[in-house]
Amino acid sequence: MKFTLLVPVLDEIDSIQIIMPKVDRSLFEQIIVVDGGSTDGTVEWSKANGYEVYIQKERGLRKAYQEVMPLIRGDVIITFSPDGNSLPEVLSDLVKKMQEGYDMVIVSRYLGNAKSEDDSLVTAFGNWFFTTLTNVLYNARYTDAFVIYRAYRKQVFFDLGFDKDDGFTWPEKWFHTRVSIEPLLSMRASRRGLKISEIPGDEPARIGGVRKLQIIRWGLTFLYQAFDERLKG
Repeated sequence: MKFTLLVPVLDEIDSIQIIMPKVDRSLFEQIIVVDGGSTDGTVEWSKANGYEVYIQKERGLRKAYQEVMPLIRGDVIITFSPDGNSLPEVLSDLVKKMQEGYDMVIVSRYLGNAKSEDDSLVTAFGNWFFTTLTNVLYNARYTDAFVIYRAYRKQVFFDLGFDKDDGFTWPEKWFHTRVSIEPLLSMRASRRGLKISEIPGDEPARIGGVRKLQIIRWGLTFLYQAFDERLKG
């Protein structure tokens, strides 16, 4: 089983210099930095430190995943945020858990003693609400259905239709936004009956970079997706 570490960035120079040197490169067949249009030296630093870099053409994290997927060499993808929210120390545990035969493993901010130092009251409630809604609608047992920090088999991306825009086109158009795949990935994975697990992992406060959160627009999009997917049967 070979692993690719997928690192999406947008103006992360303050944090990437601190976080990425802590990543154990020996765990991975490939580490690829996917840049969404940085102008602060993130791309130059990544190349200078030996990381493979892909510059995405369309905006949005979902589009970044779709564009870079043909370049992924690993059997398993780990999505990792270098802004300080994802702990590099958890990567080895995540790799080991996937090697037990799971289709997807999530690093949960709310499992056991894990905690998020980046949550506000609004985001904490939102994560709880949408995770609970996902569990109710899809007979799941997530403690953290939305976090980016997770591993999944590359084939899952295609089997669950994320190489296409189904489930995203209309809500993104209506609410004038772009969302990532993680919430819908959790829904579809549970609906398909994939083998899923979680491990605990703290979410430290962000070190740098631009916070991309659009609370109302994303919330409306996720609400649409939750019921749209359920009504599809």
